[in-house]
Amino acid sequence: MVRRVAILMFDDVEILDFAGPYEVFGVSGQHDGKSLFDVYTVALEHKPVLARNKLNINPDYAFGSCPRPDILVVPGGSGTRWEKHNETVLEYIRQTAVPAERVLSVCTGALMLARAGLLDGLQATTHHGALAELRGDAPTATVLDDARVVDNGKFVLSAGISAGIDAALYLVAQFHGLEEAQATATEMEYDWRHQVVDGASVVRYAA
Repeated sequence: MVRRVAILMFDDVEILDFAGPYEVFGVSGQHDGKSLFDVYTVALEHKPVLARNKLNINPDYAFGSCPRPDILVVPGGSGTRWEKHNETVLEYIRQTAVPAERVLSVCTGALMLARAGLLDGLQATTHHGALAELRGDAPTATVLDDARVVDNGKFVLSAGISAGIDAALYLVAQFHGLEEAQATATEMEYDWRHQVVDGASVVRYAA
């Protein structure tokens, strides 16, 4: 099964927040000629967005034309501080989350999940500089200051920026096994240290 991965884009999105998972899902399986994930980008409108440091990105789809994904990636960046108040964006996240197998937030993407009401009663993490803000946006969630990856089942959250690579590899391992995820990390020459659910850096929670 080839799973579709939609990565949400918006102005001032953090580059590695979206590019890290994009690379993981895109590379996975290529070492032996397999196509495991179909990765694409989606934004409110089908027009360029300016990522951090003015990197120009052309989204593949607008909300209204985007194929329904199996995995939705919600990255972070300074743009989340206004997008978390954008009801159109929040409603897209809510509606897309319902049929999705997984929703992965990276860094302050967790703030948008929180404002969409999707973290109630769950465990969560985000960039270390936004932990207090996440507590304010998701008052019923348990925010884990030291966790790098938090798995609630449908909702998987990662800490800041590079932690999104770890979370994406974690999902590859869930879907296709640890060996496949390790092969992906090796192909990327990424020093993947957070492979095991240890209850501290990688946390799995059952509500």
